[in-house]
Amino acid sequence: MKKNVLFLTVLFLSMVVEALPQSQQGQFIRIMVSPSAPDMTYSTGERIDFDVAIYKFGKLVEDAEIRYEIGPEQMPPEIKGEMVLKKGNGTISGGTLSTPGFVRCRITYSENGSTYQNTGTAAIDPDAILPTTYLPDDFSEFWNQNKAALKEVPLEPVLTHLPERSTHLTDVYHVHFRNISGRIYGILSKPKKPGSYPAILHVPGAGIRPYYGAMIDENVISLQIGIHGIPVNLYDSPIYQNLSAGALRDYNRIFLEDKDRYYYKRVYLGCVRAVDFLFSLEEFDGETVGVIGGSQGGALAIVTAGLDDRIRYLVSYYPALADLTGYLHGRAGGWPHLFKDEWTNQPKKVETSRYYDVANFARFVTVPGFYSWGFNDNVCPPTSMHAAFNVIPGKKTFSGYLDAAHWRYPEQSEEGQRWLMEKLRVE
Repeated sequence: MKKNVLFLTVLFLSMVVEALPQSQQGQFIRIMVSPSAPDMTYSTGERIDFDVAIYKFGKLVEDAEIRYEIGPEQMPPEIKGEMVLKKGNGTISGGTLSTPGFVRCRITYSENGSTYQNTGTAAIDPDAILPTTYLPDDFSEFWNQNKAALKEVPLEPVLTHLPERSTHLTDVYHVHFRNISGRIYGILSKPKKPGSYPAILHVPGAGIRPYYGAMIDENVISLQIGIHGIPVNLYDSPIYQNLSAGALRDYNRIFLEDKDRYYYKRVYLGCVRAVDFLFSLEEFDGETVGVIGGSQGGALAIVTAGLDDRIRYLVSYYPALADLTGYLHGRAGGWPHLFKDEWTNQPKKVETSRYYDVANFARFVTVPGFYSWGFNDNVCPPTSMHAAFNVIPGKKTFSGYLDAAHWRYPEQSEEGQRWLMEKLRVE
């Protein structure tokens, strides 16, 4: 009897603890910095101003002493200074920019030994930004030959049902199939209800990790892939961390000096092979497929749509790998910032990059796309992203969440997903 009472007491206490609200973390000091223009956009040669305010406990901090640095994003600051915000807010002149691009203002404020920073970024004629990279004469020939070689490789798909991930509406599988070399692994989800469904390919952001599936319990086939040729369901294994720190560290630079061996060759072709797999599924409607991703995945969404005319729609959030040669022309280049350091700026590596630059694949995207990012992105510079976006010939919808950095607002994710589902006519 005592044991039962003790058990019930422990159970009750655990339920009470679980019911208690969890701790949350807020910002003690909030630095607000934004271009003064309502749309954060200026014309070349126009004076750029930044509004700044320092808040503590929701109130402006009077006599706040700040430091500021202003200049083209990812470049050394051209303007530096200090000022005291008598009432806690003020305006800083950011000079002008004579060419299309982005100017960033970094604010630093210190209090009681702690330092706080934030940035605001102004766009200067962003629609006029063009790539610094160029399209190699044999770009299409190179990729057409590689796609032809891929067709000769049998798909040989293997599907393993994951009952622990499946629901009463959706069957979930760990899948793999042959790529140009090795295999592509992913998580497939498809409705249990018999029917014919559109499909979405989810392409991954940078890194090495497991995947759990996407769009579960939706009336759509979903394939979420990894790109590294290893299973993506080893949830309790250290393999991903070990590869990240070891053999696949800086994988985006492996064989960069050789376009036929560069790491992203099998990645880009693997995305095409993933579309092959979707078309092989009995439940697929045989026609309607979209691709979606963010960062590296945003890049792969554009690449896949540029390489494979079976893609009908794409969603790309803050695409990486765009206009990689920007740093060689005195402006920001795309992630992974290959040519920011002199030791990488070798002619063979620069030449290889042109066959893998998202800005060059963007020239071949003719299908409708939804694109979204913020001006404060410090991983995928907006200069590089707009350079690719501006050369896309297909119908394009840009939704700017202008103060966002390398992250998405929930509303931003919802908007892109809603756009895609409406295009796919998923109810």
